[in-house]
Parts: sequence; C-alpha cells; structure tokens
Amino acid sequence: MRMPADRINDIGPQPQAFDIERATKENADYRSVAWSGRYLQVTLMSIPVGGDIGLEAHPETDQFLRLDAGTGRVQMGATKDSLTFDREVADGWCVLVPAGTWHNITNTGASPLQVYAVYAPAHHRPGKVQETAAVAAADHDDEPAAWSVQPPHAPDRHA
Repeated sequence: MRMPADRINDIGPQPQAFDIERATKENADYRSVAWSGRYLQVTLMSIPVGGDIGLEAHPETDQFLRLDAGTGRVQMGATKDSLTFDREVADGWCVLVPAGTWHNITNTGASPLQVYAVYAPAHHRPGKVQETAAVAAADHDDEPAAWSVQPPHAPDRHA
C-alpha cells in the first residue's frame, strides 16, 4: 500500500480541515477514505483512463461526487438495465446520486479522473485505501466503523 507523506489521515469523527481540491488531484488510489464521521464520509477517487467506478446501487446511501480533474460520462437509472440519465461531466461538475439509484461514472478523457465523494451514511472502513478497482472488489474488510450511524442493512448491488 502506498502511503505518501501528504496523504490525508482519517481521524474519525474529530474536527478536520484540509485542501480537498489538492488532495483529490494528488490522490493516485482508486479509493482513499479521507474522513469518517458518524453520519457521513469523504473519499477520494482516481479513475484511470478508460476505467470506471463500476455500475452499482446503494439502497441506503445518498452520494455527492465532485470532479476536480478529467472528463467523464455519468449514467444513472432506476435499474441496471435502464440508465436513463446520461451526461458528460468534467472538472468542476458535481454528480448527485439518490439512494437506490444505479450509477456509474466512466473516464472518457486522456488523464485520470479525479473525484471526491461524500457518502451519507458512511460506507467504508475509516482510513481504508484501495489502490485499484480490483483491490476494492476483492476487499472483504471494508465495513463502516461500529460508531457510525447506519440504517437497517440493505446490501449494495453491483452489476
């Protein structure tokens, strides 16, 4: 696991402040959890050229995603086979994903797509770093902290 000297240290539900744009642009990992609170979580993501976040739906999790570098295509819909929302997005855009909505963001540009995501409620283990999408998919130790407030569990869905 890479650990740059300037990686944001997830200190859990304690006050925190950092330059999120700089941290997002400098993040080289598929996912890096930057801050975990009782009710929400901030993650940094780097999607390689031609890669994507992966088609998924979180039944109990709303998401806010912001692009800080790169270009992409966001697709969303009520089912994985009916992605009726389709937009080109770029640096400065945000994507709002309602709970239960199938969604994916694909990097359509020539450089990594740098994104940060805010999940409500928290969705990952505090401080979790996953270097690639394959590592994330194989990770079976990625549950939110016991001190986070979670709804009754409804498992995520992946295509």
